[in-house]
Amino acid sequence: MHMLTDAHNRTINYIRIAVTDRCNLRCNYCMPENMHFMKRAALLTFEEIVRLMQLLSTAGINKIRITGGEPFLRQDLLQLLYKLSALPGIENIAITTNGVLTQSFIPQLQDMGIRHINLSLDTLQEKKFERITHRNEFITVMQTLESLVKHNMQVKINTVVMQQVNTDELLDFAALTQQYPVAVRFIEEMPFNGQGNSFSGIIWNYEKILDTLRTKYTLHKIPDPPYATALNYHIPGHLGSIGVIPAFSRTFCGTCNRIRVTPTGGLKTCLYGQDALNVRDLMRQGMNDADLLLQIQTAIHQRFANGFEAAAHNHHSKMESMSVIGG
Repeated sequence: MHMLTDAHNRTINYIRIAVTDRCNLRCNYCMPENMHFMKRAALLTFEEIVRLMQLLSTAGINKIRITGGEPFLRQDLLQLLYKLSALPGIENIAITTNGVLTQSFIPQLQDMGIRHINLSLDTLQEKKFERITHRNEFITVMQTLESLVKHNMQVKINTVVMQQVNTDELLDFAALTQQYPVAVRFIEEMPFNGQGNSFSGIIWNYEKILDTLRTKYTLHKIPDPPYATALNYHIPGHLGSIGVIPAFSRTFCGTCNRIRVTPTGGLKTCLYGQDALNVRDLMRQGMNDADLLLQIQTAIHQRFANGFEAAAHNHHSKMESMSVIGG
């Protein structure tokens, strides 16, 4: 098997595919309220995603994460998941969701062997949830969390740490791991809001987050899985675990094993970089599989050593919204 590798001797076996740019929430750090969505014809089709993954699975990609926008807004998502889960070589499919529409699909996900769910949740307070998301869906999301745990899904709670927004809740989130066998992951804020808004990521970096958690809890370092983006810890007596992701500090770039595909087919070899190429356009121009794979491998081989280099070469005056990147 021909593996996808870059010039820094990193093997790529993990892809994040954003299947839609639409979302039913409007979190300030992710999507502007006046977001202009792509026309359906601009998005990757069912057939294009399947073709891409059939091709990449032959080149060593064995893990897929489905993202958005909110993936459950895509009407053919379940059919797509069934198709992808049946591909030879695909060992793991995970989904990142906001939990608003997720609960009713849990049995079908289990039938497909999909058990890894990342739930985006930035507050445990109902009124603050509405301020952050501009939607009144807190109770629904918490019901989804309860149902995921009840069905023995492997749940990670993704919490973006934002200055003067939810930093007063870090200890409350950590307390969740006492009650639930979940991984609560605190993520440094990133500048991908599509609005050029002020950015607090440097203030609340992963070290400050850890220092705050240690004011109440003893954190025992536990081994990080290969290619992990999170620094992982366990609080004695708790069922779950704590993770801190240096998304802005970018301490994990040296072991990066992933690429991203945006809803419109942009291939990103780094979250902080521009699209390296567009797989949608190449497929619609009639490119055959061998040439398409060669183009992808060439783009991967040319990727930067880390997110700082990629950002330095990204000449967009305003960062895209995370919902478009599918980060």
